[in-house]
Amino acid sequence: MKEIIKRVLILSLGWFFIILGIIGLFLPVLQGILFLFIGLIILSRASKTVRNWLEKLKTRYPKFGYYLDKAKEKVRGWKKKVMG
Repeated sequence: MKEIIKRVLILSLGWFFIILGIIGLFLPVLQGILFLFIGLIILSRASKTVRNWLEKLKTRYPKFGYYLDKAKEKVRGWKKKVMG
């Protein structure tokens, strides 16, 4: 039961950042691409399909991989701040 709740929370949070990223693509105030990356990183923790898709994109587009790694570092920093 605890794993199901954790998976639902991860998926919800991931999709929240994806939607925020899409909104951010049209609003100049938000960092749309950054939120999309963060959403994909979070979703990749719960979905093997997303994880495999990101790995294919990283090998095909090295610049994408570079920015994805930078976004992962930001997520780790936020996680450390939130978790203590």
